Amino acid sequence: MQTWLRRKSIDRVTVHEEGRRLVPTLSWPHLVALGIGAIVGTGIYTLIGVGANLAGPAVLLSFVVAGVVCACAALAYAEMATLMPAAGSAYTYSYTVLGESIAWVVGWSLILEYSLVVSTVAVGWSGYAVGFLKGMGVELPTMLTVGPHAGGLINLPAVLITFVVAGLLIAGTRESATLNAILVVVKVIALAVFVAIALPHFDATHLEPFMPYGFVKSMGADGVERGVMAAAAIIFFAFYGFDAISTAAEETKNPGRDLSIGIVGSMIGCTLIYIVVAAAAVGAMSYTVFGQSPEPLALILRELGQGTAAKVIAGAAVVALPTVLLAFLYGQSRIFFVMSRDGLLPRGLSKVNPRTGTPVAITVFTAVLVAALAGVARLDEIAALANAGTLAAFIAVAVCLLVLRKRDPNRPRVFRTPAAWLVGPLAIGGCLYLFWSLPRTTQLWFLAWNAIGVVVYLLYSRRSSLLAKGGDA
Repeated sequence: MQTWLRRKSIDRVTVHEEGRRLVPTLSWPHLVALGIGAIVGTGIYTLIGVGANLAGPAVLLSFVVAGVVCACAALAYAEMATLMPAAGSAYTYSYTVLGESIAWVVGWSLILEYSLVVSTVAVGWSGYAVGFLKGMGVELPTMLTVGPHAGGLINLPAVLITFVVAGLLIAGTRESATLNAILVVVKVIALAVFVAIALPHFDATHLEPFMPYGFVKSMGADGVERGVMAAAAIIFFAFYGFDAISTAAEETKNPGRDLSIGIVGSMIGCTLIYIVVAAAAVGAMSYTVFGQSPEPLALILRELGQGTAAKVIAGAAVVALPTVLLAFLYGQSRIFFVMSRDGLLPRGLSKVNPRTGTPVAITVFTAVLVAALAGVARLDEIAALANAGTLAAFIAVAVCLLVLRKRDPNRPRVFRTPAAWLVGPLAIGGCLYLFWSLPRTTQLWFLAWNAIGVVVYLLYSRRSSLLAKGGDA
């Protein structure tokens, strides 16, 4: 039993061997931009249509529910990240507080989350890129722009953008973070343009009936699970991204100050942006018009007779959605990197390039994996499965927060989660309810993924980890 629960030392969690240590180059503006870049993306540009199709105008409530749960989780993340400023996010916190076997499950779930998020965003970007080019008079063949489920062969734009972003990350963390900050500004300006045009067309009749599918998840006549919570469980995807900031802890110059600013600041800013944009979208047009569109915001503007503005929105999405790709591909490569450095995955993957300070091998491996998924996958199904992995990680971080408050109450905390014994249980309970609200097939696929993970752990990772060999992971 002791083997299953062996833990990293919290006092040595930031100590790493030469050649496997990430270089601190980021400050809080980079982190805020990384967070906003991750959070404001596919969720508002594309998944608002998916959510409206599941909840109707009450998708506004879905955004509120998902936002509250994420806010509680973000506060837990802020305390844990500043307490343990090391790469690995929820995986590292679980390894230190809950033990290796639980950390493995969390890390395996994070691999699922980040891989599928990047794939989803790449597919969403492809939809906007194809629509933008079509508006400019360039029509790409369907065979090369959608996966097999939609009658195509491969989503080539989604594959290509994944490798472009991976190339940026390999070039250097600070360089890619600076470019990310510039693109985030473009993205926020584009959303402001949308609100300025759509809000004057707000019509209260578009909100009736407000909750056509009810609040609790229920099966519709068409075999699709709908309701406010069903939509919240999907568009929950739109809110997370702050956890990608916590993966940057080891590369942050002043983690004690900058991590809490990055995590909490980006979460508050993005929640306000989402609510305003969602209200403008639902009020300007019936959800039945844009609910099935891969580019709902641009579609709304075209229907309002604002063709030029629609091109601007689509163009901004084409330019700025890669910020989400960058943030999550960055997070994914760091999760793989830390699990490799700890010996739970092959150690050869955790070498850092001495010139750029980046883990090149693991970044290329990650890009190949997610590009393969993006080339053939469905947006809605990927998003739901990615959410399952994220919810597991959020629950683990909230549990770590409470366990460490009990086990080590006097340890200095740069950032203390306010009302921790209220916020922690709210995050845990909210995430469990959102997980229950996911489609049943998604839940089963998540369990199957973790069953595979347990087999990998038993056959390889349990014996190959540095702690198993008597080392200091």
